[in-house]
Amino acid sequence: MRPGQETLGSTIPCGAAFMAAAETGPDVALREATQRKLRKFERLRGQPVPPGQFWDVVVLTPADGDQEVAYQLQLTRKLQRGELPLGVHYHVFADPTGAKIGNGGSTLCALQHLEEIYGEMWSSFTILLIHSGGYSQRLPNASALGKIFTALPLGDPIYQMLELKLAMYIDFPSHMSPGILVTCADDIELYSVRETDILRFDKPGFTALAHPSDLIIGTTHGVFVLEHSDDSECGDLEYRTCHRFLHKPSVQEMYQASAVRKRNPSPENFASGDLSAQNLHSDIVYTDSLFYMDHNSAKKLLAFYQQLGALTCEIDAYGDFLQALGPGATVAYTRNTANVTREESELVGIREKIFHLLQGMPLNVITLNNSKFCHIGTTQEYLYHFTSDRNLKSELGLFSKAVSIFPGGSECSNETTCVIQSIVESKCSLAPGSVVEYSWLGPDVTVGGNSIISGCHVVSKATVPPSSFLCTLSLKVNGRSVYATMAYGVDDKLKQNVKVLSDLHSLQFCGLEFLACLDLWGLKITEDLFSGNKSSLSLWTARIFPVCPSPNDSVGASLRLLEAVRSRSPFHLTSYELLSIEEMLFYKDVEDMMKWREHLSEEIGLQRCQADV
Repeated sequence: MRPGQETLGSTIPCGAAFMAAAETGPDVALREATQRKLRKFERLRGQPVPPGQFWDVVVLTPADGDQEVAYQLQLTRKLQRGELPLGVHYHVFADPTGAKIGNGGSTLCALQHLEEIYGEMWSSFTILLIHSGGYSQRLPNASALGKIFTALPLGDPIYQMLELKLAMYIDFPSHMSPGILVTCADDIELYSVRETDILRFDKPGFTALAHPSDLIIGTTHGVFVLEHSDDSECGDLEYRTCHRFLHKPSVQEMYQASAVRKRNPSPENFASGDLSAQNLHSDIVYTDSLFYMDHNSAKKLLAFYQQLGALTCEIDAYGDFLQALGPGATVAYTRNTANVTREESELVGIREKIFHLLQGMPLNVITLNNSKFCHIGTTQEYLYHFTSDRNLKSELGLFSKAVSIFPGGSECSNETTCVIQSIVESKCSLAPGSVVEYSWLGPDVTVGGNSIISGCHVVSKATVPPSSFLCTLSLKVNGRSVYATMAYGVDDKLKQNVKVLSDLHSLQFCGLEFLACLDLWGLKITEDLFSGNKSSLSLWTARIFPVCPSPNDSVGASLRLLEAVRSRSPFHLTSYELLSIEEMLFYKDVEDMMKWREHLSEEIGLQRCQADV
């Protein structure tokens, strides 16, 4: 299972956070604990780490060879700039070509690579495995360079999700037996415990972190059915055993399995759900985020994978591994494909083999009763957490202006702008609630509220409509260096697809039926309008984005595309070479995009020095 899709009331998007029943203000204990971890990590950046004080191995798992190259290049640059601890083995292991194998399959492949590289040596390692694959269709500014390299408004040099993960888990390796900690690239876990409490990952089998959450949140996550405990006192940290693990259960299933607990008298320690449903708000369940498996368990899974030969279906590291654990586990879940994105004929058989392999192994649980989980995997989550979530900004120490030149900005409103490693010239206008990253916006640029601007260089006069998404990519097309800017509404569903052209009417672009948009752009409705699989037609595969010789021209053309839809006035695209987002990622020029970011960093440093003189 990959965490996501929580509900936190009308003003907070799906996937926002565990904890904080209402706007109770920042949690002081969380802030102090988080800042301590960040300071500890900061001291390690660019320094050799003593044995046993940090991870022996850190593994990233991109989806394919193209992502692997991009990830490896970015890791190399980070190490050269001293942004990561040294003396650690950093690896990038792509999934094999062919069928999608899910994050469970990626886990098995990573184990195989580790044994090939280290032999029996890896049996003594503490390993952090961060699942980082996929093309982030719900947050495409992370698509080209990877969601583990999503920039955060934090640190100098800028933290990306990789640095934050390493910082938040900074205390784990020194209290961990050899084994592997498995996590995902697009979530943030904050927690605080008493000074005398220590998170230990030293028990046989599997150990998972658990967060108290409302029942609505439980329907989109893994839920732990904990064994009964005689200890009635509820501290910040408890070591429990799990009777059974439920994967995205219904509310009824949670009650039937005895997974539901009464809320602790301190409601600020728990997640907010559907406030209109009294029982769903007053009762809680413990939900998952990351898990650890000891070396013996990992070896068992590796032997299974080696015997299998090759995977031809998607395996979920959470749903398919954890549901097999604990004394209450049954084989029934292997036939439940309700939460499967693609149902392959081999899936049930593979699940049954995994169940029998892991059956009887313990699932230990560390309940973190003062914790927060944030998912940063969609445009709405990204905008909320970086501009409006004042609690997270305080607890994590997020800035509204991070390593940027931005004369404006106000902290007095509920929503602020967020500018990350960008230059925003003095007369440029940014409305509240927008995020600008890795961009240079000239004085005649106006950005509407609730928008995301990524990788853009705009020197001409330009107006970005409210709730817009713009992201410029450098491309190498048939040897030519060109640019294209994906542009759409932040609420558009890029993953929604139809199988035939006659169903295109069900797709929406910026609130308008996609067929009407095509008419405004003068584009004919044929299969050639779409790239890739012709039985899966979507905004992701629609060839509607102009290819241009410069970043400025690219943004201008894509803005005219948006304005045509907003004003219902024609802007014909027939004179342009057009690409889909899918094709833009295929042609992406990673080296050039990284040079642009480095150029921005140098220019920001230069302007800062000039301002100090």
